[in-house]
This record gives sequence, structure tokens and C-alpha cells, in this order.
Amino acid sequence: MSAFDTLLHNQKARVQAVLNILLEGPYFYKTDHEEHFLFLRRYQREFAAFFDETFGWQLVADAKCARLYKPEWFNDRITPSNRDLFSFTRRDECLAFMLLLEFFESRLEEESASVEEPDNIRFRFGDLLLYARSRFLEIFPEQTSGYSEEDVRRILRPVMPQLEKYRFLAKLDPPDDERIEQDDTIYECLPALWHYSVQRISRPLNEDPCSRE
Repeated sequence: MSAFDTLLHNQKARVQAVLNILLEGPYFYKTDHEEHFLFLRRYQREFAAFFDETFGWQLVADAKCARLYKPEWFNDRITPSNRDLFSFTRRDECLAFMLLLEFFESRLEEESASVEEPDNIRFRFGDLLLYARSRFLEIFPEQTSGYSEEDVRRILRPVMPQLEKYRFLAKLDPPDDERIEQDDTIYECLPALWHYSVQRISRPLNEDPCSRE
């Protein structure tokens, strides 16, 4: 009997709960269910061995977030267009996501933050807007007229809801009796962002990672 089988036999309900949570979404945050998350972390080696030996998947976890990495698809009939996966197809939207990662990493450096800290990084939309516009102008200096503040705002507008949907960001609503401008909207960087790196997942930013429409 494997270590995972022993764990399943002794604590079936908790093991099943963790397995279900891991498979119900791309990320399992500590804040989703702290007790189950800590149970996973305590027996991470057993869970990792189960997924590796059974499915060939990799379990990745840190102090705030756990995820499963599936290296390949076996059903060729399920094409990329049929999968409900996080992805952008337009060049500017791909770049906007890369720049969000850059912005996140710059905030981590400024605040000397680590994944072990209880509070997540927060930022104003207006600060991200200024950062993204500056970087767009650096990357495409010949297109200065094409990246006004309003142009970059238009690029970011459809990107932000997707980042919320796939739980990279959480928009913090103001008090009911307070009205704020879009630039003052506060976003919280959720722990999944720690699992991405601009250097590891991107080509040079002045190359086209996606087609532009």
C-alpha cells in the first residue's frame, strides 16, 4: 500500500475534499479553505506522488497557492479552441498581461514582499495604466501616436475582467456610499501571479507573441 493509499484509508473525507478542490479550478488558494489547504501542504509529497504516478501531472504549491500542471492533452478531438483556458490572442492583450507581470514584479521589489507574507500586493488601476503606457512607448517607439493613454486604457479594459475571471486579480469594491473614478479602482494581486515569470514565459517583448487584430 502506497503512502497516499494509507492517507486515503485513514482520512478519506479530507483527501477527497482536497482532490475535488484541486480539480474544480486552476488554482487552490489558502484563502479558499485554509484547513484543507494546510492539510494538502502537510501531505504534499503524498498528493504529488499520486498525481504523478496516476496522471503524469505535477503538483506545484507554495505558502498561498497550489495548482496542477498538465503537460499534455491526450484527446486530440478537444482542440485548443474547445478548451476553457486562460489565454489572450491579440498581440496588445498578450503584451498587457506581460506588462502586468512586470508591474507586479516591480511592486514586489519596491515593497520587499514575499509569498510568505499574509497580505497580497494591491495597486490602483491608474498606476498600472501609467506603467503599461510607458512600457508600450518603450517597446514600440515608432508607434508613439498609437499608444496614447486612452489607447492603452482601451487595451486594458477587456484584459482586466479576464484576469479577474481566472483569479489572477480581485477587484476591491469601494464602500457603498463612495464613488470612485476608474483610475482609483483598487486591485489585489492574487497568489497565482507568483507562479508566472516574464522572463520564463515570454519572448522579447518587442516580438509578436500573438497576432494583432
